Amino acid sequence: MVREASTSTTNRMQGNRSTTEALTFNVAGLLAEPAGSVRQLSVSGPALDLEPDVVQICEVEGELRLTRTNRGLLLHGRLRTAIEQTCSRCLREIEWPVELDLDEEVLPTIDLLNGLPLDTAAEPDVLRLTDHHELDLEPAVRDAILLAEPIAPLCREDCPGLCVTCGRELATGPHDHPGDEMDPRLEALRRFTDDSAPE
Repeated sequence: MVREASTSTTNRMQGNRSTTEALTFNVAGLLAEPAGSVRQLSVSGPALDLEPDVVQICEVEGELRLTRTNRGLLLHGRLRTAIEQTCSRCLREIEWPVELDLDEEVLPTIDLLNGLPLDTAAEPDVLRLTDHHELDLEPAVRDAILLAEPIAPLCREDCPGLCVTCGRELATGPHDHPGDEMDPRLEALRRFTDDSAPE
Protein backbone atom coordinates (compact mmCIF):
# COMPACT_ATOMS: atom_id res chain seq x y z
CA MET A 1 0.00 0.00 0.00
CA VAL A 2 1.18 3.52 -0.69
CA ARG A 3 1.15 6.10 2.06
CA GLU A 4 1.87 9.79 2.03
CA ALA A 5 5.57 10.55 2.43
CA SER A 6 7.58 13.66 3.14
CA THR A 7 9.10 15.75 0.36
CA SER A 8 11.71 13.89 -1.71
CA THR A 9 11.08 10.71 0.24
CA THR A 10 9.72 7.35 -0.86
CA ASN A 11 7.65 5.15 1.40
CA ARG A 12 6.49 1.61 0.63
CA MET A 13 4.12 -0.26 2.93
CA GLN A 14 4.48 -4.03 3.06
CA GLY A 15 1.79 -6.63 3.61
CA ASN A 16 -1.30 -7.90 1.88
CA ARG A 17 -3.41 -4.98 0.68
CA SER A 18 -6.27 -4.76 -1.77
CA THR A 19 -5.78 -2.99 -5.08
CA THR A 20 -8.06 -0.17 -3.92
CA GLU A 21 -5.95 0.39 -0.80
CA ALA A 22 -2.71 0.19 -2.77
CA LEU A 23 -3.82 2.84 -5.26
CA THR A 24 -5.53 5.24 -2.83
CA PHE A 25 -3.54 8.02 -1.19
CA ASN A 26 -4.53 10.50 1.49
CA VAL A 27 -3.18 13.85 0.29
CA ALA A 28 -4.79 16.12 2.89
CA GLY A 29 -1.37 16.99 4.31
CA LEU A 30 0.01 17.99 0.92
CA LEU A 31 -3.05 20.12 0.16
CA ALA A 32 -2.37 22.09 3.34
CA GLU A 33 1.13 22.99 2.15
CA PRO A 34 2.10 25.87 -0.16
CA ALA A 35 2.26 25.57 -3.94
CA GLY A 36 5.42 23.83 -5.09
CA SER A 37 5.46 21.25 -2.30
CA VAL A 38 6.19 17.72 -3.54
CA ARG A 39 5.51 14.16 -2.46
CA GLN A 40 7.37 11.16 -3.89
CA LEU A 41 5.41 7.92 -3.56
CA SER A 42 6.34 4.33 -4.27
CA VAL A 43 3.58 2.03 -5.54
CA SER A 44 3.31 -1.71 -5.01
CA GLY A 45 -0.13 -3.25 -5.32
CA PRO A 46 -1.80 -6.48 -6.44
CA ALA A 47 -3.22 -7.05 -9.91
CA LEU A 48 -6.52 -5.42 -10.83
CA ASP A 49 -9.63 -7.36 -11.76
CA LEU A 50 -9.89 -6.24 -15.38
CA GLU A 51 -12.27 -7.17 -18.18
CA PRO A 52 -12.75 -10.90 -18.91
CA ASP A 53 -10.51 -10.69 -21.99
CA VAL A 54 -7.63 -8.97 -20.17
CA VAL A 55 -5.76 -10.71 -17.34
CA GLN A 56 -3.15 -8.81 -15.35
CA ILE A 57 -0.49 -11.30 -14.23
CA CYS A 58 1.90 -9.00 -12.33
CA GLU A 59 1.39 -6.47 -9.58
CA VAL A 60 1.43 -2.76 -10.28
CA GLU A 61 4.74 -1.15 -9.32
CA GLY A 62 6.34 2.21 -9.87
CA GLU A 63 6.79 5.76 -8.67
CA LEU A 64 4.49 8.77 -8.33
CA ARG A 65 5.32 12.44 -7.96
CA LEU A 66 2.63 14.78 -6.61
CA THR A 67 3.19 18.53 -6.80
CA ARG A 68 0.97 21.04 -5.01
CA THR A 69 -0.42 23.80 -7.24
CA ASN A 70 -2.69 26.74 -6.53
CA ARG A 71 -5.62 24.68 -7.90
CA GLY A 72 -4.86 21.20 -6.63
CA LEU A 73 -2.16 18.69 -7.59
CA LEU A 74 -0.08 17.71 -10.59
CA LEU A 75 0.41 13.95 -10.87
CA HIS A 76 3.34 12.37 -12.71
CA GLY A 77 3.50 8.61 -12.50
CA ARG A 78 5.58 5.86 -14.09
CA LEU A 79 4.10 2.45 -13.37
CA ARG A 80 4.69 -1.02 -14.78
CA THR A 81 2.89 -4.34 -14.82
CA ALA A 82 2.22 -7.19 -17.26
CA ILE A 83 -0.84 -8.73 -18.88
CA GLU A 84 -1.50 -12.14 -20.37
CA GLN A 85 -1.63 -12.18 -24.15
CA THR A 86 -1.66 -14.68 -27.04
CA CYS A 87 0.96 -14.43 -29.77
CA SER A 88 -0.86 -13.46 -32.96
CA ARG A 89 1.31 -15.81 -35.06
CA CYS A 90 1.96 -18.98 -33.06
CA LEU A 91 -0.92 -18.65 -30.54
CA ARG A 92 1.41 -19.22 -27.59
CA GLU A 93 0.44 -17.63 -24.25
CA ILE A 94 2.88 -14.84 -23.45
CA GLU A 95 3.54 -12.29 -20.74
CA TRP A 96 3.23 -8.77 -22.20
CA PRO A 97 4.97 -6.00 -20.20
CA VAL A 98 3.03 -2.76 -19.85
CA GLU A 99 4.51 0.64 -19.04
CA LEU A 100 2.02 3.20 -17.74
CA ASP A 101 2.66 6.95 -17.90
CA LEU A 102 0.27 9.05 -15.84
CA ASP A 103 0.33 12.81 -16.27
CA GLU A 104 -2.79 14.38 -14.82
CA GLU A 105 -4.04 17.44 -13.02
CA VAL A 106 -5.95 16.43 -9.91
CA LEU A 107 -8.48 18.82 -8.38
CA PRO A 108 -10.41 18.68 -5.09
CA THR A 109 -14.16 18.16 -4.84
CA ILE A 110 -14.41 19.92 -1.48
CA ASP A 111 -13.36 23.52 -0.83
CA LEU A 112 -10.34 23.38 1.47
CA LEU A 113 -11.33 26.55 3.32
CA ASN A 114 -15.04 26.10 4.03
CA GLY A 115 -15.57 22.38 3.44
CA LEU A 116 -18.37 22.94 0.94
CA PRO A 117 -18.70 20.91 -2.28
CA LEU A 118 -17.17 22.52 -5.37
CA ASP A 119 -18.90 22.83 -8.73
CA THR A 120 -17.19 20.17 -10.89
CA ALA A 121 -19.45 20.52 -13.93
CA ALA A 122 -17.17 23.03 -15.66
CA GLU A 123 -14.31 20.48 -15.84
CA PRO A 124 -15.98 17.05 -15.96
CA ASP A 125 -12.94 15.21 -17.37
CA VAL A 126 -10.47 16.29 -14.69
CA LEU A 127 -9.32 13.68 -12.18
CA ARG A 128 -10.89 14.50 -8.81
CA LEU A 129 -10.03 13.79 -5.19
CA THR A 130 -12.64 12.14 -3.00
CA ASP A 131 -14.64 14.00 -0.35
CA HIS A 132 -11.98 12.86 2.15
CA HIS A 133 -9.09 14.39 0.14
CA GLU A 134 -7.97 11.00 -1.13
CA LEU A 135 -6.48 10.33 -4.56
CA ASP A 136 -7.99 7.14 -6.01
CA LEU A 137 -5.85 6.05 -8.96
CA GLU A 138 -7.50 2.69 -9.62
CA PRO A 139 -9.80 3.94 -12.45
CA ALA A 140 -6.92 5.77 -14.18
CA VAL A 141 -4.60 2.76 -13.89
CA ARG A 142 -7.34 0.43 -15.12
CA ASP A 143 -7.99 2.60 -18.20
CA ALA A 144 -4.26 2.91 -18.94
CA ILE A 145 -3.77 -0.87 -18.85
CA LEU A 146 -6.73 -1.50 -21.14
CA LEU A 147 -5.50 1.14 -23.60
CA ALA A 148 -2.04 -0.45 -23.58
CA GLU A 149 -3.36 -3.82 -24.78
CA PRO A 150 -1.61 -4.56 -28.11
CA ILE A 151 -3.53 -5.25 -31.31
CA ALA A 152 -1.27 -8.04 -32.58
CA PRO A 153 1.22 -9.11 -29.89
CA LEU A 154 4.19 -11.31 -30.83
CA CYS A 155 6.17 -13.65 -28.61
CA ARG A 156 9.21 -12.39 -30.53
CA GLU A 157 9.72 -10.14 -33.53
CA ASP A 158 10.74 -13.00 -35.86
CA CYS A 159 8.09 -15.50 -34.74
CA PRO A 160 7.54 -17.76 -37.78
CA GLY A 161 4.01 -18.71 -36.72
CA LEU A 162 2.24 -22.00 -37.47
CA CYS A 163 2.56 -24.45 -40.34
CA VAL A 164 -0.41 -23.94 -42.66
CA THR A 165 -0.58 -27.69 -43.28
CA CYS A 166 -0.28 -29.34 -39.88
CA GLY A 167 -0.63 -26.41 -37.50
CA ARG A 168 2.64 -27.08 -35.67
CA GLU A 169 4.75 -24.21 -34.41
CA LEU A 170 7.41 -23.55 -37.04
CA ALA A 171 9.78 -22.42 -34.29
CA THR A 172 9.95 -25.97 -32.91
CA GLY A 173 12.18 -27.09 -35.79
CA PRO A 174 12.13 -28.05 -39.46
CA HIS A 175 9.48 -30.43 -40.71
CA ASP A 176 8.00 -31.32 -44.05
CA HIS A 177 4.99 -33.16 -45.40
CA PRO A 178 6.09 -35.77 -47.98
CA GLY A 179 3.45 -37.10 -50.25
CA ASP A 180 1.17 -34.15 -49.86
CA GLU A 181 -1.82 -34.67 -52.06
CA MET A 182 -3.11 -31.84 -54.18
CA ASP A 183 -6.76 -30.96 -54.10
CA PRO A 184 -8.28 -32.78 -57.13
CA ARG A 185 -9.94 -29.55 -58.20
CA LEU A 186 -6.47 -28.01 -58.56
CA GLU A 187 -4.82 -30.98 -60.28
CA ALA A 188 -4.97 -29.24 -63.68
CA LEU A 189 -2.70 -26.51 -62.30
CA ARG A 190 0.11 -29.01 -61.68
CA ARG A 191 0.78 -29.09 -65.44
CA PHE A 192 1.57 -25.38 -65.44
CA THR A 193 4.08 -25.73 -62.62
CA ASP A 194 5.65 -28.77 -64.32
CA ASP A 195 5.89 -26.96 -67.68
CA SER A 196 7.52 -23.94 -66.11
CA ALA A 197 10.14 -25.97 -64.25
CA PRO A 198 13.67 -25.44 -65.65
CA GLU A 199 15.17 -28.34 -67.57
